[in-house]
Amino acid sequence: MDKVSLQETLKSAKSGSQIAYSKLLDYFWNGVYGFQLIRTENENDAEDITVQTFSKAFDKIDTYDDNYEFKTWLITISKNVHIDLIRKRKKNVLETTGSNEVIKKVLDDAPTVEDQLIIKQNLATLLQHIKKLKPHYQEIINLRYFNELSYDEQCESQIVTGQKTTCRVD
Repeated sequence: MDKVSLQETLKSAKSGSQIAYSKLLDYFWNGVYGFQLIRTENENDAEDITVQTFSKAFDKIDTYDDNYEFKTWLITISKNVHIDLIRKRKKNVLETTGSNEVIKKVLDDAPTVEDQLIIKQNLATLLQHIKKLKPHYQEIINLRYFNELSYDEQCESQIVTGQKTTCRVD
């Protein structure tokens, strides 16, 4: 884009032409993105900063002074967006490390009072259903799920107590 067509495109952009915005974006995108990619060494950050740069530039295009290069103006906005991003990240890190409440909330996976009540109610209902089973099945459930015995340990327990069992003993 030569200087004359750039000036015409900027004039159209200042009057709100979406086509002019699109031309400016297409022409200057790689320059701003490449600049930020070198600064940030991160493709996602470079892209986010570039998008924010053009957004701010287009919002404030009426403040652009034709005495300066448009690319220089964009790069200056881009630098400021990058500095704001760094400040925001530092602030978030300081807030997180300064207050352990945020960390405690994330790490606190202990059941609430309501959760404990629901667990107790579910356990009581489960025990009522287990009591309806034949004694042999109750014993197997008790050994497996409440005493946490393996199947081999269950067989040994039943043999020791003299209960009838269908366990295979090798």
